[in-house]
Amino acid sequence: MTGIDETFATRTDLGSGAPRTADVPPPAGKTAPAQAPGRGLHPDAVAAVMAANHGDAFAVLGPHQVGPRAWEVRAVLPEAKSAALLVGESRVPFERRHPDGFYVASLESEGRPLYEIEVEHWDGQRRRRHDPYGFGSSLEQQDLHALREVGSNLVYRVLGAQAGRLDGIDGFRFAVWAPNARRVSVVGDFNDWDGRRHPMRLWPDGGIWELFVPGLKAGVSYKFEIRGPDGSLLPLKADPLAFAAQKPPETASVLQGTSEPDWHDAAWMASRGEKDPRHSAIAIYEVHLGSWARVPDEGNRYLTYRELAARLIPYVKELGFTHIEMLPITEYPFDGSWGYQPVSLFAPTSRFGTPDDFAHFVNAAHEAGIGVLLDWVPGHFPLDAHGLGQFDGTHLYEHADPRQGFHQDWGTYIYNFGRTEVATFLAANARFWLEHYHLDGLRVDAVASMLYLDYSRRAGEWIPNQYGGNENLDAINFLRKTNEATYSHAPGTITVAEESTSWPGVSHPTYTGGLGFGFKWNMGWMHDTLQFISKEPIHRRYHHHDLTFGLLYAFSENFILPLSHDEVVHGKGSMLGKMPGDRWQKFANLRAYYGFMWGHPGKKLLFMGGEFGQEREWNHNQSLDWHLLDDPFHKGVQDVIRDLNHLYLATPALYARDVEPAAFQWLVADDQDNSVIAWARKGKQPNEIAIVVSNFTPVPRHGYRIGVPAPGFYREAFNSDAEGYGGSNVGNMGGLHAEAGESHGQAQSLCLTLPPLATMIFVLEG
Repeated sequence: MTGIDETFATRTDLGSGAPRTADVPPPAGKTAPAQAPGRGLHPDAVAAVMAANHGDAFAVLGPHQVGPRAWEVRAVLPEAKSAALLVGESRVPFERRHPDGFYVASLESEGRPLYEIEVEHWDGQRRRRHDPYGFGSSLEQQDLHALREVGSNLVYRVLGAQAGRLDGIDGFRFAVWAPNARRVSVVGDFNDWDGRRHPMRLWPDGGIWELFVPGLKAGVSYKFEIRGPDGSLLPLKADPLAFAAQKPPETASVLQGTSEPDWHDAAWMASRGEKDPRHSAIAIYEVHLGSWARVPDEGNRYLTYRELAARLIPYVKELGFTHIEMLPITEYPFDGSWGYQPVSLFAPTSRFGTPDDFAHFVNAAHEAGIGVLLDWVPGHFPLDAHGLGQFDGTHLYEHADPRQGFHQDWGTYIYNFGRTEVATFLAANARFWLEHYHLDGLRVDAVASMLYLDYSRRAGEWIPNQYGGNENLDAINFLRKTNEATYSHAPGTITVAEESTSWPGVSHPTYTGGLGFGFKWNMGWMHDTLQFISKEPIHRRYHHHDLTFGLLYAFSENFILPLSHDEVVHGKGSMLGKMPGDRWQKFANLRAYYGFMWGHPGKKLLFMGGEFGQEREWNHNQSLDWHLLDDPFHKGVQDVIRDLNHLYLATPALYARDVEPAAFQWLVADDQDNSVIAWARKGKQPNEIAIVVSNFTPVPRHGYRIGVPAPGFYREAFNSDAEGYGGSNVGNMGGLHAEAGESHGQAQSLCLTLPPLATMIFVLEG
């Protein structure tokens, strides 16, 4: 799955990246075995290996020349009753030189012997295998440079568990960054989780520990056993670059093969790079895969990726959404975090299936013409013992000072963005999802918490930057470089910032001083308009500015209008629950609000359940209440979203010039007494005009005249008060012609009937 070359380049030496001396004794306190362990080998070195306390296993294990044509092969085989060295047709018995299973075989050879080891187990079974310590290193010096190139994708091609072939033998190469560790071993099902069996080789100048283990197959579970700089053993660590993981609550990484998914989206990928997302229709369905739908007859289990491909994607397609945005699916231990506290950033969560199953889901979406976005979390990570925290016994990924490295609100660590290897790791992860899994964009979570050193901190709880300010200069640099890398290498994809402050230029190019995101969530619009719509209509006249204020800055960024999961959790209730009035008015308000949103400048995002008026607050442990669609009011809301999306896709005036102030024209902005608002949206062609009119009171208004920018017939393309939606069916008989006569500064006007608590969208025809 990683896309690496199946054949590794082979170094000729068998020692460490920088050779060490086997005779250097380990730390004091270790006793030598009674029998000589081997020629030219210090007894304490063997004791250290057997105690899993030696930092350079290759200096002890494997083939070593001990004289002219004289060789010893040394191995740790605690599982062996006896063992033999197989060299061609010859069989050389191993001698046990340490009671815990240190074996030595002596032989004559002109050069480094090629051999296998046959082990007789205590149960009488005999098994033969290649010796990991009989292989040279497959890393090259230039591989290490990749860890210091922010934006390079070589990180996930070098580190982690890479399937491949070395010296003609299949296996997996393990490589992990742990520069301060005293010793690192790979442990797993294949070695009884015994840290003595597969200690790794260190490249000191890069801090990389590496080992090729022949014969391993995909599907095997593994972790890293790390002895910290103080000599203590750390909790077993998951691989930071794992491409698959066990299903929680299990926490091990899982070996994944090299084959690419069976992609069928070539046409999608080719056309993606030709589009300019800023001038395209984007309507996003935000979904938590674990609670969109469950299977109650089977213990309320999750749907799998393949079941979601068969059910979710056609549903999204039928409703007219252009994209699915998944809450984080990078492997995470705690369901209650919804994925926002990930541990394995390169592994799709195993809750819903395998990495290949996830690729099938993306494939199916693209074949249906649906883009897939991932909620991505580079701002923080959890304290779980198997995760990145104090990974090698030091604060490797996080800041050591809690004023910089600990999120007080979420109880999580903060990445040290100023450490080049950390920034490279994260930027490579962004590219991984866009390139390897063909995702179409990343929504970056909690950007504000990354930008400000004093985010959610009181005086004295944060450290100013070098200029005395509160800007996190390292995070800013990281975000810019990551955006540059993703847009350079994955054309047509988008990055979206969830940034809740007025930081300037979030979605502006980096060469103009911006952060380089493609889009920014318009949190101000969401807050203001929800505040307005939640008021009783009689009080809305005093809050009219909440509707209009957003247009003062609507074109300062490339905005997405978000009604996200954040608005339906933590006691905030559902979207329907925010609406005032009796049952009829609640649904009318919601339909009118959605019409207002779809007519407003900015791309659209709606969290699942909102499209049919879910009544209760979202619960990540439960399926959405699909039975509500048996109710005509709920079905009416779903029909509103479907019709709005299809109208949006068919009407360039509603999306093609979202980011241009000249494409927006106020028609009625100041009628706060009647809570009426109206504007015109314009496309690239002169006749591409849409008129959006909202009446946010329960009073129908007849003969309401508004000026319009062009003569012609204005078709009533959408009316949220339509009877089919559950409305009162007040309207304008399908549309009307503009009349000569000045109104609102225009030379022609429409004399409208405004339905109660409703939004209408008119489209100029002819």
